[in-house]
Amino acid sequence: MFEDFEATRIQVDGASVFARHGGQGPPVVLLHGHPRTSATWHRVAPLLVGRGFTVVCPDLRGYGRSVGPAPSADHSAHSKRAVAGDVVEVMRALGHDRFALVGHDRGGCAALRLALDHPDAVSRVALIDCLPVSEHLSRLTVAFATQWWHWFFFAQPDVPERVINADPDAWYHGDPVAMGRENHDEWRAATRNPDVVRAMLEDYRAGLTVDRRHEEEDRAAGNRVWCPALVLWSLRDDLEQLHGDPVEIWRQWAPDVRGHGIDAGHHVAEEAPEPLAAALADFFGGRPG
Repeated sequence: MFEDFEATRIQVDGASVFARHGGQGPPVVLLHGHPRTSATWHRVAPLLVGRGFTVVCPDLRGYGRSVGPAPSADHSAHSKRAVAGDVVEVMRALGHDRFALVGHDRGGCAALRLALDHPDAVSRVALIDCLPVSEHLSRLTVAFATQWWHWFFFAQPDVPERVINADPDAWYHGDPVAMGRENHDEWRAATRNPDVVRAMLEDYRAGLTVDRRHEEEDRAAGNRVWCPALVLWSLRDDLEQLHGDPVEIWRQWAPDVRGHGIDAGHHVAEEAPEPLAAALADFFGGRPG
């Protein structure tokens, strides 16, 4: 994986972030979702390099090989605001003050927070298979609570750690053929690490508390994502089925937004790397494919 990419560990406020980076050209950051690591982009990143970009793939705070900090009582240590700050510091350490940004799943929530908190740093943002946490919760239905029940289970204290760590291989399912063997092995090693499991759960606990509050404060203050935004979603996932057209929902957060679905399941970077990379490169202004 990631031939010709460098692997770097960067110390930021309260965390040590592992990141892969490679290529030449305008910088693009790829933020993964739960329960993946930066390796989920192993098929997309080289395609973006080929389209003329520098690509940076960090492990989110506490995920994969990124470490710390210890959880805090109010879950702010794993808030999207903290993760967004990590990404800005990582990019500055690599020499990039302004960059394009991609976030999938939980990484999409972090990308939203980064674009809101650091608008001067983000030139364009792509949001994949995600909505703001507050939008999900404001549309809460029996179907959502049934299909996305893990949000509420993960938010419970202590119990999820005991359940998952008792048999992480049974809890987290992955196909090494579909994922790619090296990606699968890296992901499996992460899910067997109790510290990573705890951090991933803290991500969800922050989502229902501090992250939701930050989003509601932004809405009340009239804050928006002012850079151009691209919204993509997996047609064989359930986001559109549960909530309707994601672009229409995102237009309440980003005035300049466009988007479309991609024929894939939820882990689109692994299942449909070519159409995903093409959509991102076209949006970010890369070289013709």
